Amino acid sequence: MPTLPVLLTNAAVLTAATGLIYTLALLGVAFVSVASRTPARRRDARATLAILMRRGSRP
Repeated sequence: MPTLPVLLTNAAVLTAATGLIYTLALLGVAFVSVASRTPARRRDARATLAILMRRGSRP
């Protein structure tokens, strides 16, 4: 079973990379929601941020 440690290591690296990419996407959208010049663009960025954070309006 020498492949199990390699698979676990690869899974951990993939998980960390995915988390980092997700965090960078959240930071980018948060920056756009604050720095945009037009109110419509800020509103769209905030809606996207709410979707990404899974905190949208619930019925």
